[in-house]
Order: sequence, then structure tokens, then C-alpha cells
Amino acid sequence: MRSATSPDIAPAPVARERMRESLAAHQALLDGDMPERVADVARLIVATLDDGGKLLLFGNGGSAADAQHIAAELLSRFGREREALPAIALTDPAVLTAIGNDYSFERVFERQVRGLGRRGDVLVALSTSGSSPNVLAALAAARDLGLVTVGFTGARGRALRALCDLCLVAPSEETAVIQQIYMTAAHAICDLVERDVGAGASGA
Repeated sequence: MRSATSPDIAPAPVARERMRESLAAHQALLDGDMPERVADVARLIVATLDDGGKLLLFGNGGSAADAQHIAAELLSRFGREREALPAIALTDPAVLTAIGNDYSFERVFERQVRGLGRRGDVLVALSTSGSSPNVLAALAAARDLGLVTVGFTGARGRALRALCDLCLVAPSEETAVIQQIYMTAAHAICDLVERDVGAGASGA
């Protein structure tokens, strides 16, 4: 097995190219309307929290980890002292395997939305492809129940976009780049939400 540092593999140019891809996609965000869409999502979340609602976040694989990351930033804190915010990642392994075993994998999120979601809550779906059946099923259930739906997806995520009230679309079809953009947008949203709900609180 060749070492990743072997001279004939030339890892530095590969790493540089990956970084260029990420930078190009992020520059496209700034050149487009992503900052305004991020602000819209933050305003929506603040309004939901002010009305006593909560956030439910979910996704598969790496997107599940991203959902947990975002929920943690909101439930704990992002960058300043403030009250805890109600954000739940629908990624508990016991729950996922119970629903998958008793019903089907396609229903692992939909069932949780029906059990935990209430009218006016915000459901945040993360899907690089925008076509995962279990993600689309959960969004459809959220629509039935009167939740507000927000999506994070890539350039091919048309099916997901059709089920979302607001959708942040990464200008890429590369999974890794899309996921990087998820977190850039999510961190900006966390900062904006925290600045609003934390107004008047002492800084951390």
C-alpha cells in the first residue's frame, strides 16, 4: 500500500485543488443571493422561537452529523451567553433503528416528525442529493402538519426544494463541497439567531 506522502502521488496539489473547489463555491455564494436567504432563515427561526416553537433537524450520514452539529450550537451556545434554544436532531440511533425495524427506513424521520412536530415548528432537512426518500417523506409529513420547512441541498436537489418553504442551495454537485457550505451557512444562521435572542445578555 502506497503512502499518501509518496512523492509520485503529490498530495499537495490534490489538497490545493480541493481547496480551490471549496473557495470557488463559497465565492459563488457571495456573488449570488445566499446571504439574503441565510438572513431569511435566521429571521424565520427567531420568529418561531418567539412564538414558543422549536427546531427539528435531520439528514442521512454526514448530513445527520451536520444536523447534530447545528442543534448543539443552538441548544448550547454558538459564541455568546444566552438562553438555551429548543433544537432537536432526529438522529438518535435507538429511535432510528426502532422505526426502521418496525416500519421501514423510509419512515425513520417521518415518524419522528409526526410524533414531535407541532404546527409552526421549523423542520430543517439536510440532503446533498435532495432526493433521499426518507428525507422527502419527512418533509411531506411536515407540510401535512403545518410545520415550516427549510432545506439545505446541492444543485441537483429539485425534489427537496419543491417541499421547502425556504431552501439554501449550494452551487455545487460535489458532496464534500455541499457539506462545507451547509456549515458556513449554518454558522451564519446560528450567529444571527444568537445575536437576536441574546440581545441584552452578557457576552461570553
